[in-house]
Amino acid sequence: MEIQDRLAELDGWSLEGRKIVREFEFEDFVGSINFVDSLVEPAEEMNHHPDLGISWNKVTVAITNHAEGGLTEKDFELASKIQALA
Repeated sequence: MEIQDRLAELDGWSLEGRKIVREFEFEDFVGSINFVDSLVEPAEEMNHHPDLGISWNKVTVAITNHAEGGLTEKDFELASKIQALA
């Protein structure tokens, strides 16, 4: 897997160390929380859970594979699913 090639397929995501990260912006806090709630199902289905940071109208999503010590194909698959929910 070529990380930069996979990253180029995702809109707005960037590489930060061993994680891929994106900030999503919403109209208000309720929008942020609704977005986070929508992440539960795909994360549980994949048994792969992102790190989340929530502020009033922003949600920062960071994905890595802690068990593998870095990025795997599973990380990019989850990012794609999350991107589709925004």
